[in-house]
Amino acid sequence: MFPEGFKQRIINQKYIDSEALLKSLAEPSPVSIRINPAKWKSIPKNGEQVPWCGNGYYLRSRPSYTFDPLFHSGCYYPQEASGMFLEQAIRQTAGSLEDIRVLDLCGAPGGKSTHLSEIIGPGNLLVANEVIRSRAAILAEIVTKWGSGNTLVTQNDPAVFGRLSGYFDIILVDAPCSGEGMFRNNVAINEWSVENTAHCSERQKRILMDIWPALKENGILIYSTCSFNPCENEENIKWLIGKHEAEIVRLNIAEFKGITEIDYQGIYGYGFYPYKVRGEGFFISVIRKTGKQEKKPIRNPGISELKPGKADLEVVDRWTRFSNDRVLRWGDEVFAVPCGMDDYLHLFQNLKIVKAGTKIFVVKKNDYLPSHELALSNQLRKDAFSQEKINLKEAISYLRRDNFTLHDAVKGWNIVTFKDVNLGFVNNIGKRVNNYFPVEWRIRMNMPEQSVENIIKWDNDIDKNGVITELF
Repeated sequence: MFPEGFKQRIINQKYIDSEALLKSLAEPSPVSIRINPAKWKSIPKNGEQVPWCGNGYYLRSRPSYTFDPLFHSGCYYPQEASGMFLEQAIRQTAGSLEDIRVLDLCGAPGGKSTHLSEIIGPGNLLVANEVIRSRAAILAEIVTKWGSGNTLVTQNDPAVFGRLSGYFDIILVDAPCSGEGMFRNNVAINEWSVENTAHCSERQKRILMDIWPALKENGILIYSTCSFNPCENEENIKWLIGKHEAEIVRLNIAEFKGITEIDYQGIYGYGFYPYKVRGEGFFISVIRKTGKQEKKPIRNPGISELKPGKADLEVVDRWTRFSNDRVLRWGDEVFAVPCGMDDYLHLFQNLKIVKAGTKIFVVKKNDYLPSHELALSNQLRKDAFSQEKINLKEAISYLRRDNFTLHDAVKGWNIVTFKDVNLGFVNNIGKRVNNYFPVEWRIRMNMPEQSVENIIKWDNDIDKNGVITELF
């Protein structure tokens, strides 16, 4: 079942019980999600908290996220539990988390990016990057659904960030790897080879060297993989520190049972082995830059052509809580960016930006057409639009972009809600209701018959606190 080269290596690998590891990798993966506290206050029904993550929960079984409106509205994200330890790495090493800039270099599909955006809070900047175009689009979708408004999504090779000398306080490199920690998935097993592990190690070194100049002096770099391989993990960290002025940061894991502290010639990392923890295989280490780093000054030309008009800002104020000094107009589109305008233009001049914060509306002649991003934003004013409550069956019709009727909707723009959470806009033009859920995000699958039968049961099974059920 497992590659012979992998089995031979782990037999003599320090810190690993090879027999126990192979047995655990043959078992089903744990199911876990992370709640978005800005949108959802309840915990999963029969859920059990992930020890190292305040909003992480294990579920008893895997629901059908596709047919859960709460997933589409950004109330939670299905995330592997071991990777949620990122929260501890940040909280134990990053200080006050005030006025900081963070980079998630390999952000797709979005689990760690949304986690970072939650940890650092709305007053700080996260740049979530993904080099592959199709994956960058997925990352932008997940960030939009999360609704925090503090994130730019970019699509750049790691080397490009060298232009931003000394810019970031924290950089996360969740590096592409051989995927050994995901061997409960046959795809990961089939893609593994000894040659590929060596290739991954060299690529990881290149990424680390490319990104290092972008980290400011005394900034922290968090390095992680889903591999057990020392040549992709602790040996790479030893190599990096040998090349630069840096120090390892040791974490306190005393209260977290099962995590293994790896000591490789004074280099500390933390291993998550599935026979010891309830999660997939994972490695993480934290490095602090001690050497000096020149900081590239921010010099920008005037931005008068990007300033929104008075009428635009009146609509922004009426619909949102965004600060006017972070609002710009690009053509007919008006955005709220997650940083000061000088910072934004500095990033715009150096990076390819896929998502520039939150699109608020599009101006069409004298009309203001609200964006789907606005409906999901935490900065939307509660009373900005009329809200129409819909049930689960109607919510799924909306997410499929099917036609459906709202009998009591006021004429014009309405937000449809499920369990008091926004799903998106519709426009009641009198004779019909136009569905404005994004075409590219719509549910394309047909709901299984068992799920159809459970719709009413599921709706009734959510108690007054709105706990997530696991019937699907």
